[in-house]
Parts: sequence; C-alpha cells; structure tokens
Amino acid sequence: MTDQVGQVSEEIKETYEDFEEKVIEIRRTAKVTKGGKNLSFRAVVVVGNRKGKVGLGIGKAREVPDAIRKAIADAKKNLIEVPIYNGTIPHDVVGRQDASKVLLKPAAMGTGIIAGGTVRSVVELAGIQNILTKSLGSTNPLNLARATINGLKNLLSVKKVAELRDISPGEVIKGVKKEG
Repeated sequence: MTDQVGQVSEEIKETYEDFEEKVIEIRRTAKVTKGGKNLSFRAVVVVGNRKGKVGLGIGKAREVPDAIRKAIADAKKNLIEVPIYNGTIPHDVVGRQDASKVLLKPAAMGTGIIAGGTVRSVVELAGIQNILTKSLGSTNPLNLARATINGLKNLLSVKKVAELRDISPGEVIKGVKKEG
C-alpha cells in the first residue's frame, strides 16, 4: 500500500518537474484592526511547461516566500491546455476579465512575442513563440493575466474546428475549394 502511494507521488513530481514558474506581481496588503495594521502579501504566479500547458495562481500569506509557494501550488492546480499551431495560436481571440481585455492574434514565423509584461509571461510559459497581443482597458496585472488565460481557454484546435465543420484539418487551414 505505501509502495503504491510512493509511486504515485513520484509520478506527480515527474509531471511537474518540467514546469517553470514566473512571479508576475507581489503586492503588500494591510488590514486595519484595533491593535494596528496587519500586513500580508499577495503573490500572482504563472507556471507553464512551454509545451502547451499553463496555469495562473494566487497566494496570500504574512511573508513573501509563503505567498509565492501557495501561488505556485494554486497555479499547478489550475493548469489549462493551449492549442499551438506552428508556434502560434490557431486564430484570433479576445480574453476578458472584469475591466481588462486582451486581444491575441496569430503571427508569422520570426515575429516573436509582441506583448506587455504580464501577457508576455503567460504566453511565453504556454510555449507560444509568435503572437501579437494588445491589452485594452484596465492594466491591473492580475486581471490582465486572468484575461489572457481566459482568451487561451477559448482557443479551438484545428482538429476541433474540423470536427465541428465536418471537414478535414487540411481544409480548415487552406480553405474549402468552391465548386463551379
């Protein structure tokens, strides 16, 4: 029994080993109480394996290292799969979160990542190499990161689009030939 638990925990460690983490924001928060101010910290962290998996996490604690550790654990729980086609995303998408909007557009090979700091962190760790982005509305780092994740969640892979339209994946990319 304990041997099986050990194997499972080793497998879980192996799956998370190739994940990188990036701290987007550390914010000091204060709660005013009768005895004075209680200071704590909020950390926003993105984790990704640069192969199509990315997650966003938030951690709150009285000390910065604890907040970061909690945020990393939260991000690993909230991983999403991102469809990547030729190093970019398959189609345009707009991600929204509260007052933040992020426009994500596919880009040609060699373009690189054209994005601001927060959006760049999320997109890089997802494994996308060429993308054009524009953040619209609020530039709050947490909302921008969430808007980017929401946009990436809404992406459809080429195979999925082909299934929905009842055509082959090649026809999705090149277009359907018109008869006549």
